[in-house]
Amino acid sequence: MCGIVGYIGYEQAAPFLIGGLEKLQYRGYDSAGVCTNDGEKLIVKKEQGKLKELKAMTDDGNNVKGTVGIGHTRWATHGRPSKENAHPHLSRSGKFAVVHNGIIENYMPLKQQLLKNGITFSSQTDTEVVVQLLEFYYDGSFTDTVIKVVSMLKGSYALGIMCMDAPDEIIAVRKGSPLIIGIGEKENYIASDVPAILDKTRNIYRLDNDEIAIIRRDSISVIDREKNNIEKSVEVIEWDIDAAKKGGYEHFMMKEIMEQPKAVHDTVFPRIRNGRVVLDEIKLTPEQIRDFQKINIIACGSAYHVGVVAKYIFEKMLRKPVEVDVASEFKYREPIIDEKTLTIVISQSGETADTKEAMEEAQKLGSHAIAIVNVVGSTIASEADSVIYTLAGPEIAVATTKAYSAQLAVIYLMAVYFGDILGKISEKDYKRYVSEFESLPEKISSILEMREDIKNIAEKYYECKDIFFIGRNIDYALSLEGSLKLKEISYIHSEAYAAGELKHGTISLIEDGTLVIALATYEKLYEKVISNVKEVQTRGASVLAIGCEGRNELHEITENIIFIPKTCDIMLPSLAVVPMQLLAYYVASFKGCDIDNPRNLAKSVTVE
Repeated sequence: MCGIVGYIGYEQAAPFLIGGLEKLQYRGYDSAGVCTNDGEKLIVKKEQGKLKELKAMTDDGNNVKGTVGIGHTRWATHGRPSKENAHPHLSRSGKFAVVHNGIIENYMPLKQQLLKNGITFSSQTDTEVVVQLLEFYYDGSFTDTVIKVVSMLKGSYALGIMCMDAPDEIIAVRKGSPLIIGIGEKENYIASDVPAILDKTRNIYRLDNDEIAIIRRDSISVIDREKNNIEKSVEVIEWDIDAAKKGGYEHFMMKEIMEQPKAVHDTVFPRIRNGRVVLDEIKLTPEQIRDFQKINIIACGSAYHVGVVAKYIFEKMLRKPVEVDVASEFKYREPIIDEKTLTIVISQSGETADTKEAMEEAQKLGSHAIAIVNVVGSTIASEADSVIYTLAGPEIAVATTKAYSAQLAVIYLMAVYFGDILGKISEKDYKRYVSEFESLPEKISSILEMREDIKNIAEKYYECKDIFFIGRNIDYALSLEGSLKLKEISYIHSEAYAAGELKHGTISLIEDGTLVIALATYEKLYEKVISNVKEVQTRGASVLAIGCEGRNELHEITENIIFIPKTCDIMLPSLAVVPMQLLAYYVASFKGCDIDNPRNLAKSVTVE
């Protein structure tokens, strides 16, 4: 996720801006830039690559004059990593400068409107639309123009804005993406996260959605879009710098678990337009999509588990055969693939060596490869025939959480998109799926509010030696991820089994006190899973059930139950995975494990 920092005071701004951006590098980025007002014009300095490039260009900011400025580290979403696409962006005459975190979902129609009025663009970003709109609608009032423009925007955004005609002000706006205001002595600050300003102040305001802050050297005003004043409470930051980088959470993994509603929102919402799923990234005609006879899904680790979920969903909705391969095995099994096969590869980093090689093998055999990737410009993204980016932002903890959820979200979008083209979805069902897409982030948020209850369950079981997950259909597919999450950060032996297979040998491992986590969310096979639960209970197992709201009869089976909100079948994994992530986190925490950096594991596996 990108980083924002801003300064207004009496010192030179650029050295502070670059220092603040350095403290936000953990967020991940591919370019960086600063803008200051030198009294005559807005000066922008930006470079692709790491911050050291910008530091070298500006002598650590010392050769960029001005006591008011904004800075940014960009993690590419719209437009490749490049100097032109880096922030800050200037309007055509240089009157306005903007830095932006988030996604402007309706930037294309806004851009078309500006192009028709003769406005030219120098980047491929959604952000440049904002700065060009500011100049286009400028009426002499900085504040009024900002209010007018942000009322036109759809999506999520944190904005830092400068105007040449208002040299003693920075305006900050927030909707969806976090933004804070730092309170100083004869100087004030903006930032996307606390570390950027922590060496200057510990007193902050947190902007809420749709709030607008007008920041001067000696004052801060917060208003709404009707220009009503808003009284803000000062928050005093007590964290040390390392904790601040984690947003106040003890570990990046918990921070990223909590970011899942936003990750899903940012991945899904830009791809729903006028009630339809739009996947412009897929470079296939409807005729080509109808012509595919088979789908192959290739991935590693948690991404592979997304593929297993996808198999159930695609076969149910598209009525096409689907194979799922562990990438490291794919090319060695001499797969039967040709131009009638669609290949989908999934990788968070876009650099996973086994996945990359498997994709290349599929392409050699004539298959069209669609990559689901989180990192813009990564190798897999560059070499795939089509690429769909999961807009989860950079993930720091080794154990994936929000990237997994964003990948699932893309699978749902693809299922509905392909199902519509293939004529397999009624209009009634189509509308229901879109409605569920729109409510998914809120439902994930409701589960996150249950984390104290899940923590209490984890305290009961963190000393277990063996834990088994069982489920059927997509519940089984999801149990694979629940088991992996637990074992990789807590080091407890854990396995996931298709519940119907228990009696074929696995049930011999159940003994008194063994914890069995039973996923019972899939309505069609609910009764069968309950029968399997009773089988393990008669062998002495302790059972934790995960079921949908309304299944109150689960109380008759076990006292340990986590209820998730109801949703359509295909989206159940997005809800049921969250309590399993939280359970794994709290179990590992009680055991005192190094949660963000589990032993022997790396975030991106770039060798075979």
